[in-house]
Amino acid sequence: MDVFNNILLGFSTILNPANLLYCFIGVLIGTLIGVLPGIGPTGTIAILLPSTFHVSPVSAIIMLAGIYYGAQYGGSTTSILINIPGEASSVVTCLDGYQMAKQGRAGPALGIAAIGSFIGGTLSIVGLTIAAPPLAQLAFEFGPPEYFSILCVGLTLLIYLASGSIPKALIMAAFGLIAGCVGLDQVAGIPRFTFGITGFLDGIGIVPVVMGLFGISEIMINIEREAGARHIYDKKIKGLLPTVRDWMDSKFPILRGTLIGFFLGILPGGGALISSFVSYAVEKKVSKHPEKFGKGAIEGVAGPETANNAASGGAFIPLLTLGIPSNVVMAVLVGALMIHGVAPGPLLIQRNPDVFWGVICSMYIGNIMLLILNLPLIGIWVKVLKIPYKTLFPLIVLFCLVGAYSVNWSTLDVYIMIVSGIFGYLMRKLGYEPAPLILAFILGPMIETSLRQSLLMSQGKLSIFLNRPFSLISLILVFFLLISPLFPWFRKRRSTLVEKAEKLD
Repeated sequence: MDVFNNILLGFSTILNPANLLYCFIGVLIGTLIGVLPGIGPTGTIAILLPSTFHVSPVSAIIMLAGIYYGAQYGGSTTSILINIPGEASSVVTCLDGYQMAKQGRAGPALGIAAIGSFIGGTLSIVGLTIAAPPLAQLAFEFGPPEYFSILCVGLTLLIYLASGSIPKALIMAAFGLIAGCVGLDQVAGIPRFTFGITGFLDGIGIVPVVMGLFGISEIMINIEREAGARHIYDKKIKGLLPTVRDWMDSKFPILRGTLIGFFLGILPGGGALISSFVSYAVEKKVSKHPEKFGKGAIEGVAGPETANNAASGGAFIPLLTLGIPSNVVMAVLVGALMIHGVAPGPLLIQRNPDVFWGVICSMYIGNIMLLILNLPLIGIWVKVLKIPYKTLFPLIVLFCLVGAYSVNWSTLDVYIMIVSGIFGYLMRKLGYEPAPLILAFILGPMIETSLRQSLLMSQGKLSIFLNRPFSLISLILVFFLLISPLFPWFRKRRSTLVEKAEKLD
């Protein structure tokens, strides 16, 4: 009965006209951002975050969440029509989606992508509705030592699963931890790393940092990149509804993609990108005709597109129940919740049930909106793709400048954004990812608080982390994750020594 009452609360919240409008705005912007290559949901959420300061927390999070899962829908359009993924999670869709378009089957490819996304997204929200409350209840059994350990696991996994070098990811995480320490000490109240600048007493704002790292640096990268002529699919798109044969080929990939996406979305570092790759690999493995993949197999579109949308729903479980972000977009949403005075974690369901259930139920409505938006508006999205980037980037820079300044009406935030943008650009050129920095920047203060609370509980004894089973298991996992990259080096070193010994013999 409680679940039924909670769902009624959620739907009564989202069916408020203002919240419905923000949900629609969020999914519409998300789809547009997914369609436009080079502009991701992370930077978009950071840029638009200041625009939500004068609305209620539930309206703000509904809109920002809509941008995230809406972008997963839009990314498939560019992958299928111009062979350029609008979103990183739609990279795999290029392999078969573009081949289907070349064969004159762009309509069924777009149709199955939209329908699979709707099914995967909706079923993952059902899983979120069922799993979130008991997990939040379980989280009440956790104390500061458990939170410290699980936060360390989350941060380590996100670094471990980074697409680049692990040492470089660790370096970026270290920068993030240091940046998170700027401001007043949370226990002693002593200024740290402020260099006498009063604007730093409250810490470095997440909004200008994220805008710089994911907005300004992305613009600089895109300007530098040679804008080759895009081949836009200019034929009339027809037959958006898949045939019976397409349905038969896609039904199991959609179901498997939903399960893969949901469970990988929950894991820190899993996310939509890994889910889509795993789904594609699974479909190719179980297919009776694996040779069709890469040549226009509809299963290669249905599975990954379902998986990346299911992952976006699963990613909200650790965010809403434990307050732990599973990817960089969720980290920005943690910052958004904090800015609006809402503490993410197990108390969210008790203190702000309208936010908790309103966001969950908004995703049901949002997925229906996305299905309605994506199929009829394909022609408009194709025209949007023809907008030259030299027209787009000045507008994006303007939004960044206005957004950074409007957070605290401070020019210091504008300078932070510009410096972060230049820093992010240089780091990308050198092969360093910005995501570990942002995640460490947000999780760092939470880790420090949990560590110091634990040490106060134990009167300074580190053994408190080893005496609690869950904490001990988590720290052992962190240790193995950090030393695992050394295993190949040890094996290579051993082989070299054996070869030298054999030569001496």
